[in-house]
Amino acid sequence: MNAGELPLVAVYADESCLGNGKEGANPGGAGVLIEFRHADGRITRRDLWVSDPATTNNRMALRSVIETFDALGAKGQQFRVQFTTDSRYIVDGMTGWVFGWARAGWKRKTGPIENLPLWHDAIRSAASHRVSWQWVRGHDGHPQNEYANHLATRAAADQSRSGGAIESGFDAWLAAYRAKGGRVTEIAAFPDSATFKASASLPRVP
Repeated sequence: MNAGELPLVAVYADESCLGNGKEGANPGGAGVLIEFRHADGRITRRDLWVSDPATTNNRMALRSVIETFDALGAKGQQFRVQFTTDSRYIVDGMTGWVFGWARAGWKRKTGPIENLPLWHDAIRSAASHRVSWQWVRGHDGHPQNEYANHLATRAAADQSRSGGAIESGFDAWLAAYRAKGGRVTEIAAFPDSATFKASASLPRVP
């Protein structure tokens, strides 16, 4: 199957770390909303979230990538994936930094690469898929991003995990959020398969 024939999915990911940057163990979470579109136009959604008792925002952003692609590829499946996050750390890293680090032997002149094992795990997890890394402004009323943030902050607070991709609560959450006066825009449309363009293939990791 060539890349253009791979099924297309949309992913919205966010991360949270309660007390990020403060001394001590700061609990965090990562939340992911995965969307599949059927031939008749129906959208199926799945939720995924994980937590960690002592972490950082950047580590949980990388966990959102790892957990997403581990779930998508669990049965050896490959996808085209539009991965949308409000983390510049992920988008800039996956579209720029990792290539320079790879050319330099996974080193930096300025010192060790932060979270290098997680970067390697993220690249390994995503490598068999064709991914478009997209940035969206956080806390700006984007429904799917706001929901991923909800999943992440809830996971950080209660230290829970979904145990894989499960049936989504997005519709119920969105209705309740709007009823409480939450400001959101229209639900982002599913990406156009015909115009989907993957970012550059990721480099090899040791």
